Amino acid sequence: MNAYDEYMKSIVKPMREELVQTGFTELTTADEVEDTMKSIDGTALIVINSVCGCAAGLARPAVREALQAAESSPEHLLTVFAGQDKEATAMMRSYFPEVPPSSPSIAVWKDGALAYFIPREQIENFEMEQIKDHLTGALEQVCAK
Repeated sequence: MNAYDEYMKSIVKPMREELVQTGFTELTTADEVEDTMKSIDGTALIVINSVCGCAAGLARPAVREALQAAESSPEHLLTVFAGQDKEATAMMRSYFPEVPPSSPSIAVWKDGALAYFIPREQIENFEMEQIKDHLTGALEQVCAK
């Protein structure tokens, strides 16, 4: 591993941990993504995490707060890290080819299909509270029992 890779790993570590500590399973390889997505039943919240400044810095706390606020929660919490775990991210994106690649972004998965998607454009330049409310509504709509 070169010095740049080592430097980037140290920078993204707290960004990864922010979601993992919230209960997300981090998928770092294409095989992990494929195995998980093939075996998943019910609903999942999938966060394509990112280093990208303001948008990612808003997305992670908004996701945490939406999970606390929503009356209906997904059964699975998954994350991949764009720009760091490239193969895992590409594999995850292959499960929702109808949307252009976007990071950070948030997907709500239900019964083997993409049910809702929040791209970077709906994260960047929005207040954290707005993103939280948007995601809370999506979770309540898709994950209602």
